Formats: sequence, structure tokens, C-alpha cells
Amino acid sequence: MVRMSAEERRESVVRAAIDEFSQRGYYGTSTEAIAKRVGVSQPYLFRLFPGKKAIFAAAAQRCIDEMRELFEKVAEGLRGEDALHAMGDAYVQVIQERPELLRMQMQTYITVAAAEAEGEHEFAELVRGGWGRLWDTVHLLSGADVDRTTTFLAKGMLINTYAAMGFPPEHRVWQGMYEDAGTTGRLENCGGG
Repeated sequence: MVRMSAEERRESVVRAAIDEFSQRGYYGTSTEAIAKRVGVSQPYLFRLFPGKKAIFAAAAQRCIDEMRELFEKVAEGLRGEDALHAMGDAYVQVIQERPELLRMQMQTYITVAAAEAEGEHEFAELVRGGWGRLWDTVHLLSGADVDRTTTFLAKGMLINTYAAMGFPPEHRVWQGMYEDAGTTGRLENCGGG
């Protein structure tokens, strides 16, 4: 049996954490469930991460970073509406293929609000920093003005909401949603179930 490095184990913990937290949220997920999914003990898990908050923060940051990296990849060599359409299409595709990323995003926003209410601002700052970098990526890659960048990301959040609630693609709420997702953007299996 090949032995994993600590970095490979950390990576497997982040992937498992995204799956677990996306289903049950921060408060409903135990570190025991994450450790079990990875196949390690809880004490070993806490050698990799100082605690549950650090695991959640790493999972949340990973989701944001993956979106930013995806946008950079698909918009390479494009500008303006072409870049926005490529990013929109890629986003729709990724939340279809990996719905846990959509669910993890939604859990992250809930957890940020709860942490802020408890006076724990460090986690919220981390997430806001990641979102700021995502906003900058869309803005700089597309060359869009501030209003267009904001509209693009706002529609993305609305897509998140509709998809998380399980609206079928033919429902009237989706009308007008596909301009930013290009002509191929289809929301076939994004339901929140």
C-alpha cells in the first residue's frame, strides 16, 4: 500500500470536507464524519488542521479558488462579452457536474453570517477576500465595467439560488437567465436535491 504524504492527506481532507459540509453544513457536520470518509483518525485529522473551523475554511476557500481558476482558464484569450459567456457557460457546467460545489457555496454564506453574528470576523474576512479575488478575476479578464461585472456575478448568485431550490430548467424563473451563460448554458440537473 502506498503511503500518502501529509499534503496529499490534507488534499483528501479538503475534498471530503466539501462533500460533508455541502450536505450537512458547518454545524451539522462532525469532524468524525470527515475523518471516516478520508480513512484517518480524528487525532490525525487535527494534526493536519488545527480544528473544524480550519477545515471548513480550507473547503470554502477551495470552492472559491476553483471557480476563479476555472474562469481564468476558460476566458484565456477572450475579452468582453465573449469572456463573460465563456465563464457563464463554464459555471453552469461545473455546478451541473459537481453540485457539491454549489451546495458548499451556499453553506459558506450561511456560515459566514453565523460567524459574523458571533463576532468571529476572521472567517468572514477570508471568504470576502476570496470573493474579492473572484470579482477582480471576472472584472479584469472580461474588461467589463463595474456595473457589468456586478450584474454578471449577481446573476450567478441568482442561478445558485434557483438551482439550490431545485427549479426545473423549463420553469419561468429561468427566463432571461441565459444571456450571461452564452447560448449553450443549460441548467439541466442543477436541482438542490
